[in-house]
Amino acid sequence: MTADEIETYLREIDSELAIQNVIGEICIYGGATMCLAFKARPSTKDVDAVFEPINSIRGIISRITEKYNLRQDWLNFAVKIFVVEHKKQILFDLPNLKVFVPNSDYLLAMKVLALRAESFDAEDVKFLIESLEIDSVEQIVEIVKNYYPNKILKPETVFQLEELFEKRK
Repeated sequence: MTADEIETYLREIDSELAIQNVIGEICIYGGATMCLAFKARPSTKDVDAVFEPINSIRGIISRITEKYNLRQDWLNFAVKIFVVEHKKQILFDLPNLKVFVPNSDYLLAMKVLALRAESFDAEDVKFLIESLEIDSVEQIVEIVKNYYPNKILKPETVFQLEELFEKRK
């Protein structure tokens, strides 16, 4: 799914909310944020998001899924179990839908916790490290602890982060 496609679907959600005379909010995470907000990559497989009102937007998502022949989980609410309190900024302020993205440091914390070698996560983490001008693994550990104080980074995650810094030298 490209950034343009995601934006089209979000605008359709806005239009359908207008027909229902409902105001909604979506906060997107993961690869969709990397595509839309940062332009760091051309596409993502799905859109991780938290949204309100849940029932209205779920119905709209089903119609968009059918209309565009998308995967059933193209807009994925499962990220909600990982989301903690964080600052957000508005990406799109549409008439009936506000689309938010998390601040870069929060997205970095989420990406580091999800870091897998076989995914785009490493490239996303590298991009966020550079955009936040982070100089050490210790700084990343502090950012993660700030949002997720009870999480301990796995040794393999720390090793991957160290490798990212080695490659930058």
